[in-house]
Amino acid sequence: MSNNNHEPSGDETPMQLLGIRTPIIRPGEDIVQILLECLEKQGIRLQNGDVVVLAESAVATAEGRVVQLSDIEPTAEACELALKYQLDPREMQLIIEECDEIFGGVPGAALTVTRGTLSPNAGIDSSNAPEGCVVLLPEDPQKSAAFIREGLEKACSCHIGVIVGDSRTQPLRLGCVGIALGTSGLEPVEDARGSLDLFGKELKITRKAVADNMVSAAQLVMGEAGEGTPAVVIRGATVKMIEGSIEMPLFSREECMYYSNISKGRK
Repeated sequence: MSNNNHEPSGDETPMQLLGIRTPIIRPGEDIVQILLECLEKQGIRLQNGDVVVLAESAVATAEGRVVQLSDIEPTAEACELALKYQLDPREMQLIIEECDEIFGGVPGAALTVTRGTLSPNAGIDSSNAPEGCVVLLPEDPQKSAAFIREGLEKACSCHIGVIVGDSRTQPLRLGCVGIALGTSGLEPVEDARGSLDLFGKELKITRKAVADNMVSAAQLVMGEAGEGTPAVVIRGATVKMIEGSIEMPLFSREECMYYSNISKGRK
């Protein structure tokens, strides 16, 4: 199938966000089968060009990335950092193991670089986890997105996109926004360089964070607590559909405006 650039026309219906409610997902369960059953129960049939956004905690739980804190033995380093950032030493041990770097923090959160992106506590989450447990990020969100997309496409006979997303804070802003950890079937970042603004000026550096924006939109439906809606179908969005998957494009640490300046301040 060739690339499908979904461009809106005057007679198109507005973009729709369709929440998929699911039962509590348990470790080892087949998330594709759960989604298919819940889609059928709610009368939603996937169509070409749909994008399914999934909460990373649901994906990670199905993949068995749930850890019982009582099984963790913290090191001396973990105990020292836990005291500094006011965290459970066992969770701090997992943060050390999961992240690429710890370079600061505040009470209740260690600021880390994890798989190339800034995240508090290496993305480890105790919300929506059983008592005494935490949920790690999916081991390979890109692979997870591709696996789920292929399963849904095979069952529904259509070409869709899948995004595994998370919520993150932004520098100097209160509240969380969406971030895509892995995508499949769509172009996650679109290059707008060369296009013209309202006054005919050429854009020089703009790239559209399409996948991140779609996760933010989906989170309005998902919620952050006990809503039981870990997946959202986005229909009618202006998105470039592709075959296969494109790795999430990332800045190097030196190129990143935030990280490079924070690093300079630490020296």
